[in-house]
Amino acid sequence: MISNGTIDALLNRRSIRAFAPDPIDADTVETLETVAQHAASSQYLNDWSAIRVKDQALKDRMAEIGRQPYIATAPLLYVFVADEHRNALIADAKGVPTDPDAYGLAASYRFTQAQNDAVLALHAMETAAYSLGLGCVILGSLLNDVPGLIDALHLPQYTYPVLGLAIGKPAQDPAVKPRMPRDLQFFDDAYPTDDEATAAIRERITEFDATVHQYYDLRHADRPVDAFSDQIAKLAAQQMDDAHKVLPLAAAQGFRLDR
Repeated sequence: MISNGTIDALLNRRSIRAFAPDPIDADTVETLETVAQHAASSQYLNDWSAIRVKDQALKDRMAEIGRQPYIATAPLLYVFVADEHRNALIADAKGVPTDPDAYGLAASYRFTQAQNDAVLALHAMETAAYSLGLGCVILGSLLNDVPGLIDALHLPQYTYPVLGLAIGKPAQDPAVKPRMPRDLQFFDDAYPTDDEATAAIRERITEFDATVHQYYDLRHADRPVDAFSDQIAKLAAQQMDDAHKVLPLAAAQGFRLDR
């Protein structure tokens, strides 16, 4: 493989959940935030924002929502948000109706694109942080209580939380988690669905199970962890609870995902 600083940072990314207490200096914060702003944006809508969570009581609330105490210890903590509120202000100033039934940027396609843009910005920030020797963890756990998160951050109509990102100087050095063999995720021209290809995929997943099992055995020798395929099967058998159903939660924020 070709190697350079960017590739090395990406290949060695690990979720860091223990941080040194050192604050992140202003120059680094400016750099990370500017890098995030340079991520791709669909049709140049700039339809994402990020809440920088600084107040310790609010960090504690984020940890409570995410059910992960380490969130409260992050020197730098962001919640990335799909944001069509700012664009609604622009539209309103131009005389364009912005009620949910008329506002075109509240529709499902734009909601999806705004989420994509937020994720792209977060990933750019995360990569930049790793390149500077910092550690990060992406916080999907903050979506455990979307209404609570919206309330805590005072998110207005036409905004929706996407992911959190905790950043700091690492206070741990976990192993890099194994990835699937490339041929299980990259296909030529079409998705392979014939019987031979399906059998090959299943065989390769069995091999991957052994790799992941070894990783978890070394990391959690005191408690067994299910094989990769068992983890997938367990999640596949679960029914989504009301707290994670996006349609009603997004509707409460003014988005119309039925159109």
